[in-house]
Amino acid sequence: MKRRIVLTGLGVVTSLARPVETLWSRLLAGDSGVGPISLFDVSGYRVQFAGQVQWDGLAEGVANVKELRRLDRFTQFAIAASADAVRDSGIDFGKEDPYRCGVIVGSGIGGLAEFEAQHERLLKKGIDKVSPFTIPKLIVNAASGHVSSIHGIKGPNFAVATACASAANSLGEALRAIRYGDADVMVAGGSEAALTPMGLAGFQNMRALSFRSEAPQQASRPFDSDRDGFVLAEGAGVVVLEELEHARKRGAKIYGELMGYGASGDAGHITQPDGEGRGAARAMSMALEDAGVPPESIDYINAHGTSTPLGDKAETLAIKKVFTEHSKSLVVSSIKSHLGHTLGASGGIELVACAMALQHNVIPPTINLETPDPECDLDYVPNQPRELKVQMTMSNSFGFGGHNASLVLGRLS
Repeated sequence: MKRRIVLTGLGVVTSLARPVETLWSRLLAGDSGVGPISLFDVSGYRVQFAGQVQWDGLAEGVANVKELRRLDRFTQFAIAASADAVRDSGIDFGKEDPYRCGVIVGSGIGGLAEFEAQHERLLKKGIDKVSPFTIPKLIVNAASGHVSSIHGIKGPNFAVATACASAANSLGEALRAIRYGDADVMVAGGSEAALTPMGLAGFQNMRALSFRSEAPQQASRPFDSDRDGFVLAEGAGVVVLEELEHARKRGAKIYGELMGYGASGDAGHITQPDGEGRGAARAMSMALEDAGVPPESIDYINAHGTSTPLGDKAETLAIKKVFTEHSKSLVVSSIKSHLGHTLGASGGIELVACAMALQHNVIPPTINLETPDPECDLDYVPNQPRELKVQMTMSNSFGFGGHNASLVLGRLS
């Protein structure tokens, strides 16, 4: 018999809000966290807006100020989101067997800011002026390593780097670690801080981003006919997962049961999705099979929905392939319309949104959906939240490289 895994703690850092309850209320209000970039000079860029986190030492109190200077921004986000999730869960790791607890925090890119800063120092000041903290700050597994160290967690500890599917794959692997008996508790999710001069230039020049500079808060418009690319964003989403009886024994609050996980690869273009959504459909079907539930059991899908012309169309086709007639009664929305695209953190933040939908029986809207695309013809909950009795949800994450991951989260029965 499969061990059952539940969510007991939620934590986020986003451009719109922190903590989770504030984020949730602002999502339902239709607010946007997109605005002008102030982290660096963007005067020479065509894209001058993003989902920038208004960061002011949010990790202080978890790591000391001196230590924070040795951490890249993506690691700081992960520490803060993890601290919130652990606090929310009420778990005391000092009373747990540290080898039965683990951490998997993914990132698509890792410490890009540190890479850029030290490369500039190398060119301008020479070899000996490159910081000895360069490598520990920029490696993708830095976030996972620091979170485990702060909380004294000594079980499975690694990072997943599958671009925009990183957090979802991390959550899926954490699910498996508990299910297969390697751990009883996992802290899992993703973090990203790729809003840097090179990061913005790279995404801008490959024409992945929206150029809607005249109206930044309306730039992310998933499934809309006028969508022209995603809005780059940063942040983190981390949850605490526990084996069900472990959570019950300590009287934990339970947000829902993580029931299924599916992952696949497109084996096609390095940045474009499979045009027919076959890989995405495979991941969704695998997640349903893993959860042991039929497609008709899903009430709500938190879509990958990045606001790219090809991606939104492919995801729509994939949903139709998997859910057939039920796709007509499904509700689907994308909170990237509010936050921008947080890349490797998105799956963590979006699973939190699914958990809140289960708790409150409300679906967050897809804002800026004004002119529906005829080829994106599902119910995307445009512009206004919707009350709905939610029993089971799905969260989709698809990344450059053809990485697809889907998760099924249900109300505990």
